[in-house]
Amino acid sequence: MTDQTVVLESTLTCPACGHSEAEEMPTDACQWFYECKSCRTVLRPMEGDCCVYCSYATVPCPPIQLGDGCCG
Repeated sequence: MTDQTVVLESTLTCPACGHSEAEEMPTDACQWFYECKSCRTVLRPMEGDCCVYCSYATVPCPPIQLGDGCCG
């Protein structure tokens, strides 16, 4: 097993209003929903993505970073 550094902070950007928010990603589960703190739009992953971080954030989720595929 290799030691890889996983980035846990990622900035989500709402496609509805453009609001950006830095969040810490969970390491034990996918996050399939995220409510924008500005406009309250509930984000869901785009087709083909495993979670909201893979769809709307600056850094993909930890399992994708490690090359393990989807966490769900």
